[in-house]
Amino acid sequence: MRPTETDVANVTRALKKLRARPVEWQAITAGGNTPASRWVVSLDDGRTAFLKIATDDATASWLRDEHVMYSVLRGASFMPAYLGWYDDGHRPVLAIEDVSAGDWPPPWTTERIEAVLACLGEVASTPPPDGLPRAGDDHPGLRDGWAEVERERDAALALGLFGATWLVEHLPALHRAAEAVPLAGDALLHFDVRSDNLCFAGDRTLLVDWNWACVGNPVADVAFWLPSLHGEGGPGPDEILPEGAEGFAAAAAGYFVSHAARPPIPTAPTVRPLQLGQARVALAWAARELGIPPPS
Repeated sequence: MRPTETDVANVTRALKKLRARPVEWQAITAGGNTPASRWVVSLDDGRTAFLKIATDDATASWLRDEHVMYSVLRGASFMPAYLGWYDDGHRPVLAIEDVSAGDWPPPWTTERIEAVLACLGEVASTPPPDGLPRAGDDHPGLRDGWAEVERERDAALALGLFGATWLVEHLPALHRAAEAVPLAGDALLHFDVRSDNLCFAGDRTLLVDWNWACVGNPVADVAFWLPSLHGEGGPGPDEILPEGAEGFAAAAAGYFVSHAARPPIPTAPTVRPLQLGQARVALAWAARELGIPPPS
């Protein structure tokens, strides 16, 4: 795989302030859940940079949102260094610090989990940029996942996570709890915390992929991370969040079940299987929190 002439020209413009030119390109094909093109480039001064290049209108929009976060929050302890940006109006390029040699979980240890929780505390204490979406108002899917499950019942049942009888009996309680989830707040949220967006680089804990950043209750960043953490061998959600998290558990379960039941995304084939795994953990968590029988 080789970069196009347009890619080379746009990346050179994005890196202009570094006063260095790319001389070697390495395509990154593992990981990642969007069709953005990703590269590590070696520069003629010996440094390296990580690049994300849009490949369609959706990834272009996400990269523009992400660029705002990197440019406004540059220097924050939880952010890779921002190196450059170029937008030709079609396929923008974002250049950030190359942390590909860092330590990307799993496996999980107590120390790593504590480091992520401390990192999320730093995120929440950082003043958010103006104009970010609000988790409680601009992401209705977090409260309405079970309503979608009810509308698309056959698709949800086809996942094999629960039977029709269990769903009919317990869907009202799950829906009520999810609707009441306390998402409102004024804290900065990453809103897509998963292992593939977390890196341990020396003594730093870094978060990447900032296109879903918003403002809300800081518990949300922790709560929506916990299903994937447990699925990768970490502790159960109940061990991280105390009792009284039924709203977050039910909302997470509804979100992941409803999304896992949607049609596959041809340009991002790993997304639905990932959401299915998160749904399985979140469902069991919600059942425990609500005191209902676990799905069979």
